[in-house]
Amino acid sequence: MAEFTMELNDEQKEVRDWLHGFAADVIRPAAAEWDEREETPWPVIQEAAKVGIYSLDFYAQQYFDASGLGIPMVMEELFWGDAGIALSIVGTGLAAVGVLANGTDEQIGTWIPQMYGDANDVKVAAFCSSEPDAGSDVASMRTRAVYDEAKDEWVINGTKTWATNGGIANVHVVVAVVDPELGSKGHASFIIPPNTPGLSQGQKFKKHGIRASHTAEVVLDDVRVPGSCLLGGKEKLDERLARAREKAKKGGERVKNAAMATFEASRPAVGAMAVGTARAAYEVALEYAQTREQFGRPIIDNQGVAFQLADMRTQIDAARLLVWRASWMAVNGKPFTAAEGSMSKLFASETAKKVTAQAIQILGGNGYTREYPVERMHRDAAIYTIFEGTSEIQRLVIARTLSGMPIR
Repeated sequence: MAEFTMELNDEQKEVRDWLHGFAADVIRPAAAEWDEREETPWPVIQEAAKVGIYSLDFYAQQYFDASGLGIPMVMEELFWGDAGIALSIVGTGLAAVGVLANGTDEQIGTWIPQMYGDANDVKVAAFCSSEPDAGSDVASMRTRAVYDEAKDEWVINGTKTWATNGGIANVHVVVAVVDPELGSKGHASFIIPPNTPGLSQGQKFKKHGIRASHTAEVVLDDVRVPGSCLLGGKEKLDERLARAREKAKKGGERVKNAAMATFEASRPAVGAMAVGTARAAYEVALEYAQTREQFGRPIIDNQGVAFQLADMRTQIDAARLLVWRASWMAVNGKPFTAAEGSMSKLFASETAKKVTAQAIQILGGNGYTREYPVERMHRDAAIYTIFEGTSEIQRLVIARTLSGMPIR
């Protein structure tokens, strides 16, 4: 088990500085353009692939960092550059985590490389869980997967929504109901290979923020996939469903479902994204307050502005520490006995919304225009309290964990 430390080692610092340089030199200059275009920034993703940032090897190295700080460090630096472009670069990771959390070694080795492609032909992947009537309420999921034993195939029907890279992905990971009587415990995850008949893109959403990231519905109409595309395999699924049925009879059943396993692993990473956006807005506000003069002096000399900046920096550092704690606990197998993963996402997400709003206030009228990036950062920050579990859901998870109540 890695010894906990508050300081990055030399290798981590080198990676952090490299990422920061890419974010400053490649992502930031392109941020306003792709926000306006509301399109996937394929050229930037390709640049990330060329230097090794968008690759399976790089994320695997960070994922298995013994300190747990590799992934949050990546997320903070890239999202410091721009949230929309960064999400286009890292969005494939949620699908990859879905495979890592639920798949066999063979499935991991087969499908994750196909999610990324290579520097000459970049690909993306999509994780599809939410539905029009089942966002936070995963028990209401309607997408159904039925096993055709004669052909050893699964037949999937339904509509997914709010899917990052949905419809444009090379590989889709879809969560579907296999046993409706078990509610959220009767779910399983499936790989939908490239060019599978029956899968199509539905509505593409025009969003308030993170507009450079593609978000769309995914329609599944009699999609057939081989039995080997069930993550974890049929035997493991049958065993899990049997345990869930038995525990349901006895009461107090608490078996994790596929979607929740993925989100639990990714919540500290989302917190790190929020920290990156908050830090970016704070730095813009700090520089502005040091150079903008009113009444013959820099506005940072005014206590009202200075105290805001002090609070902003304190909240950002506190959010980062919660993210780091949860990330360290996860990689070292420490149970989240107080829902520390949800704590990190909750606090960091709310911090990003608050800090970006304060940055606009410090810049005044300038902050409200697109001539300054804090306007975009404020729009982007709104998503952190919504996706991968709203702030209200995080509070519910924390409260139920503390009280010992089941998390459904």
